[in-house]
Amino acid sequence: LYLPNPKAKYTILYSHGNAEDLGDNRFLLEQFRQMGFAVFSYDYPGYGISEGKPSELGAYQAIDASYNYLTQQLKIPPNQIIVYGRSVGGGPSVDLASRQPVAGLILESTFISTFRVKIDLPLYPFDKFANLSKIPLIKAPVLVIHGTVDQVIPFSHGQRLFAAIKTPKLSFWVEGADHNDVIEVAGDRYEQILKEFIQILNN
Repeated sequence: LYLPNPKAKYTILYSHGNAEDLGDNRFLLEQFRQMGFAVFSYDYPGYGISEGKPSELGAYQAIDASYNYLTQQLKIPPNQIIVYGRSVGGGPSVDLASRQPVAGLILESTFISTFRVKIDLPLYPFDKFANLSKIPLIKAPVLVIHGTVDQVIPFSHGQRLFAAIKTPKLSFWVEGADHNDVIEVAGDRYEQILKEFIQILNN
């Protein structure tokens, strides 16, 4: 799904959460466009109308295909692409941003790895989406958003990801927010923090 915006400087490449698909996020993606962004989003294999089975590799391949479409077909420069991952979408987003040039990375309610959501010790090779080990490789600024009472992915995951970032970074800890209501609880502060992050990118 591509929502162009002729006035936009930045295009958001959005990776949705688990138990969601493009249809569920249409309203949010339109909100991003109203805030001044162009928006591109996609489904992982096995989600929405996409065929195949959900897998870590499939998610990486899907975001790579989306990035290649933006940069090669639509000719959008990498330094104008903001990669945004929510929940499980943080996995492919961190992976892409650790390998490819991007303007910035936004992580909302994301984990240090899916395995460590249940057990706080890595058990290889089962440590899927090893975000904590990849995030220091990212060369672009990063914004980390997390609800302080997240019942699905503990708030500590957001804090640990933030601590591991080596580039200019911004955190937005949403008091009283759970896993799926961060934007609603944040209210107007959400758009304000995005504007602050854009200022970092522009500098």
